[in-house]
Amino acid sequence: MAKTKKKTLLITGGASGIGAAMAALAVEHGHKVLIADIDEKGAAAQAAALGQSAASIALDITSSTQWERALDACWQRFGGLDVLINNAAIVHTGYARNVSVEAHQQTFDVNAMGPIRGMMATLPRFLAQGSGHFVTVCSMTAFLPFAGLASYAAAKHALRAFHHALCIEQRTSPIDFSIIHPTSTETPMLVKEAESDEVPMAFLSSSVTAEFVAEVVLKAMTKKTLEVFMPPERARSIRLLGTDPKALLKLADDAERAGQRNLLARRAAHT
Repeated sequence: MAKTKKKTLLITGGASGIGAAMAALAVEHGHKVLIADIDEKGAAAQAAALGQSAASIALDITSSTQWERALDACWQRFGGLDVLINNAAIVHTGYARNVSVEAHQQTFDVNAMGPIRGMMATLPRFLAQGSGHFVTVCSMTAFLPFAGLASYAAAKHALRAFHHALCIEQRTSPIDFSIIHPTSTETPMLVKEAESDEVPMAFLSSSVTAEFVAEVVLKAMTKKTLEVFMPPERARSIRLLGTDPKALLKLADDAERAGQRNLLARRAAHT
């Protein structure tokens, strides 16, 4: 990774998975990190393992009050904030008919409104200091409506639209914007998806490690890349497919069968 100015990062969902990998990599490269997570003990353990360059705070990203508290803590501990990495997310697996309306609502509250609340809380602070960078960890499902992940994909669609709309609104401001769309990644979320028989499309492609995604995210932060697709060579075809409902319906049966084969192989390998 190219050398860059040492920065202060606030990473949501930093207690595990991609967030934890990003925090570790950021500290390795000399940055300071505030690890925020609803899992207070997990965040504290991660921060303790990373030393003086890391701190932790409990954060429920669906609470604007807690966002303000987390930002205040970042200013108090590190003297400011350079990069907000919105990474935290949840998943409720299963066909839409088998997921409660309350669970669909929670998915939107966390995966869409959570990052939006964070950006809205941070925006005036970035504008006041004359700099800042919003980094949004989104998903390739922002382009593809996945069976078994209906509200997850819908929330990611919404998050991408909001991120880019805010970027357009702030195009003359000193704030930078980057959005990254990871592919299937080995995290606790993928483990949960593997326990369901109703999300086989999530296993169409080989998964990557959280550490690999962390490298991609930190590189995008360093280069201030506007949007990053994973894998990049499939970006155009996935975007086109996502806008063609007839093609999606035509491919659905084959996609589910292929994903199911890969899922069964995964389960066999883990037994």
